[in-house]
Amino acid sequence: MRDRHSTRVTAAALTAIAATLSPVAAQTASAQTASIRTASARSASATSAETAPTGTASASGAPACTPEALEATAYQAARRPPGAGTGAAIVEFTNVSARACVVRGHPTVAVAGNGSPERNLPLKVTRQGSAAPVRLAPGGRTWVKLTFVPVRGGADGYCASGTAPAMFPSLVVGLPGAGRHQVALVEGEIIECDHKVTVTAVSATRPS
Repeated sequence: MRDRHSTRVTAAALTAIAATLSPVAAQTASAQTASIRTASARSASATSAETAPTGTASASGAPACTPEALEATAYQAARRPPGAGTGAAIVEFTNVSARACVVRGHPTVAVAGNGSPERNLPLKVTRQGSAAPVRLAPGGRTWVKLTFVPVRGGADGYCASGTAPAMFPSLVVGLPGAGRHQVALVEGEIIECDHKVTVTAVSATRPS
């Protein structure tokens, strides 16, 4: 602050002095004044940049949710494509932290081989709908819906593509900036075809 005040005094003094000097000297003094004002503006801009807060936040001011802030559960969706297998599942994320945070975007999805996240098999994801930030108060929830390629037939199901259905005990669902979360269905296992899934973006409204 002392340096910027000194700069303003010096600039004002040079302007006053310029009025009493010859035309050539006055031009020189004016140029020096302009130079000082430019340097002062640059200094103020640099100070502002140094004090600006860092980190990702939504328009509401809440920070992005950390992986530790979210707890995930999963269950079969009420509306599923016809056929056997899982069909569709809802993954619910609850903010278990003590402060509000924000999630946004479409999830990544993998199936956990032998129940192990280290043996993930990423599924080919098709995104559905647009993404918007969802602010979660402590205890607040958000949802994504995962729709799998259905298994045809009954107990001896098959895939329309000709491949064999695959069964996995759990999923690994990732949210942009909020980590990956391993989750199993409340009832049953993941049974799907072709390792493909259609996903919605996180939503403040529970899908069916």
